[in-house]
Amino acid sequence: MPGSIIPHVRVQTDPFDLIAEMDAARQDRTDIGSIVTFTGTVRDMDGTLAALTLEHYPAMTEREINRIALDAAGRWPLAAIRIVHRYGRLEPGDDIVLVVTAAPHRQAAFEAADFLMDYLKSRAPFWKSEETATGTHWVDARDSDARVLKRWDV
Repeated sequence: MPGSIIPHVRVQTDPFDLIAEMDAARQDRTDIGSIVTFTGTVRDMDGTLAALTLEHYPAMTEREINRIALDAAGRWPLAAIRIVHRYGRLEPGDDIVLVVTAAPHRQAAFEAADFLMDYLKSRAPFWKSEETATGTHWVDARDSDARVLKRWDV
């Protein structure tokens, strides 16, 4: 039944364990037909990025991510939602975010994971700065990410 799950949201500095998070989403249940995972990583497209630093206000960030996870739970018949978002100094190749959605059918799990990542990419309350050989600068939000989010009417 949509909306009947309690999402699991963590914001942390430590790396996460994909397999452990999938196992926690499954919880030895037999009514789950699909588990969708998305892992976002720090990318360095042109070889100039030394690090990406994410900052946040802990209580606000977890509360806001939990709010959107509850929205997803109300939109799709999900068995589990797990979101782990890292903050602090991360280097190219490091994992930043993990979204796990579990559902009886794959469409709900895929759509919910897509919805959650669109939100996390465009509206999650994190402030990002990039460290390169030329210095450190704040990263502005992308208009393209905000446009993609509009398809969900959030």
